Amino acid sequence: MQKFEYTVKDEVGIHARPAGLLVKEAKKFQSKVMITKEGKSADASKLMAVMGLGVKCGQTVEVSVEGDDEAEAFEAMKSFFETNL
Repeated sequence: MQKFEYTVKDEVGIHARPAGLLVKEAKKFQSKVMITKEGKSADASKLMAVMGLGVKCGQTVEVSVEGDDEAEAFEAMKSFFETNL
C-alpha cells in the first residue's frame, strides 16, 4: 500500500466537477483508491462517497492506493490531485 497526503487548494474544495473527474481517474485502475479525511474514508471510485466527505479548501486528505497496479495508480492519483485540486 502506498499513501500520500494532499492539502486541497481548489477554493471550493472537492465539489461535483472535480469529484467526477477523480472518480473517473480512480476507475482506470484495478487498485483500490481510498480517500480519508478526519478519520472518515471513502472509495474514490464512488462519486457520492467522495462528495460525502465534504472536503473544503485548505483541508488535508490522505490518499491510499493498494492493488495490482498500485505504483501506476499512485503516480496517476498524485498527479491528478496536484493538477486538479
